[in-house]
Amino acid sequence: MLGLGIIGWIVIGGLAGWIASKIMGKDAQMGIWQNIGAGIVGGLIGGFILWLVGVDVNSGGWFFSFLTCLAGACLFLWLLNKFGSNKTSV
Repeated sequence: MLGLGIIGWIVIGGLAGWIASKIMGKDAQMGIWQNIGAGIVGGLIGGFILWLVGVDVNSGGWFFSFLTCLAGACLFLWLLNKFGSNKTSV
């Protein structure tokens, strides 16, 4: 993912973040910038996890990077939902 450049980060991150927000049921609460941010953070999370298990993430190409971002963004949104929201009961 790091080898894609800034335009690649924005395009793949935006698409992956948007689809992840649809999958996780967060699309109505997120805007374009949050989708891009979730996709980029998801790419970093997914790439790091794959690197930990020994997968060569640099030679995967656009499609592999997209899947990595998508999986990482879903994980990121799930973690935010699980631990990041302040749920107050009335």
